[in-house]
Amino acid sequence: MMRFQDLLFKTTGILFLALGIWACSDQDRGPYDTHSESAIKAYVGATIITGTDRPPIENGLLIVREDTIVGVDSRSVLDIPTDAEIVDMSGKYIMPGIINPHGHVGMADGLKTGSEVFTRENVKSQLRLYAKYGVTTVVSLGDGDFSGAGYRDSFNDREPRDLARYFLAGPVINASTPDEGRERVREHHQAGMNWIKIRIDSGLGTREKMVPEVYNAIADEAQKLGLPTAAHIVELEDAIGAAKAGFNVIAHSIRDLPVSNELLTLMRDNNIALTPTLTRELSTYVYRERPPFFDDPFFTKYADTEVMNDLLSHEMQQQFAESESGQYFEAQLPLAKENLMRTFESGVRIAMGTDSGPPARFQGYFEHLEMEMMQNAGMQPMAIIRSATSEAAFGAGISGLTGALQTGLKADFLVLSENPAEDIRNTKTIEHVFIDGVEIER
Repeated sequence: MMRFQDLLFKTTGILFLALGIWACSDQDRGPYDTHSESAIKAYVGATIITGTDRPPIENGLLIVREDTIVGVDSRSVLDIPTDAEIVDMSGKYIMPGIINPHGHVGMADGLKTGSEVFTRENVKSQLRLYAKYGVTTVVSLGDGDFSGAGYRDSFNDREPRDLARYFLAGPVINASTPDEGRERVREHHQAGMNWIKIRIDSGLGTREKMVPEVYNAIADEAQKLGLPTAAHIVELEDAIGAAKAGFNVIAHSIRDLPVSNELLTLMRDNNIALTPTLTRELSTYVYRERPPFFDDPFFTKYADTEVMNDLLSHEMQQQFAESESGQYFEAQLPLAKENLMRTFESGVRIAMGTDSGPPARFQGYFEHLEMEMMQNAGMQPMAIIRSATSEAAFGAGISGLTGALQTGLKADFLVLSENPAEDIRNTKTIEHVFIDGVEIER
């Protein structure tokens, strides 16, 4: 099969081409004037966390020309260009923008869901919400219809950018035969989708599970067309099947059994990434009573109070209390965390992902909550930061575009007042969000 890093190179090249030709209507342009072609800014004095294996850079210097990083190092190593505008960031912390390779955009409007809510305005609103929380790129893994390609093409070319970058899989592919599966992949490719997403899952016994012959054909056709693939799974045997088929991302942690050496070897040797989605499990039961995060100012600053009130109603709390799936996923969450740690410690790539976007999975905030849950599971802050930036870019198929503070990549970065390398909860201390080198309004 095509190795993921080869596929990423091919996919990234396509994305760069697409970013260059996407059109944008006047109604979708941002409210500010674009900066001049010669604009160079030097952000000086912050501790810079690059999102790579490199240790934090004390008294750092980040140089941005237009929308691209042209230098990053300590001030003792790197010179400030003579024509640069100097921005003093002393005492602050700079890290790459957060990337979510497993979210959903336009899938819900409050607690409502269905095709009628997948509208241009809803997608735009949710991309803006992600950005306010510091999530600068999201891959929407299964939602809406092929009209999402048009939304993507205009939103990703806003000048200056004030929405999270948006890539999508379109409708989740469901097929009964190999030929049907291949045809669905070709339709997605023709419609301009960035990803292919399937489910290998019986829904806790409520539906027929996709069989290997079908998902093998889907993976094979997608590889031929250069489309990366993600497989939603619950059980170990299905994760193994997806890895053998050549899927690029295993979407969700293993919940039924301890992860096996066979799966770990398959994923490590074939550069297959895992998106843990611990908050997905949390969302199935946490609303039985008032969730602790309802009292977090970082959450409430942008949260929909009407949705919060609906979730606090006795009727809604009772539904969550009686939910069989909630009871199952709550019981399996400790195992999911253990499997995350074993997967991480084995050298498999972990790409922070949340499955945010369906009703009551709060976009933007759940990414920070996910990182906190990963820390509680045992991952260290610097590893989590890489998981949410450079590793997430790998999982999203855009490693050559953004995801790290490195020369040549897009200038997507956050400015924080507290050090996330000491405690990942400090990612909530966002003061500024930059996308394409331009600060967004928050």
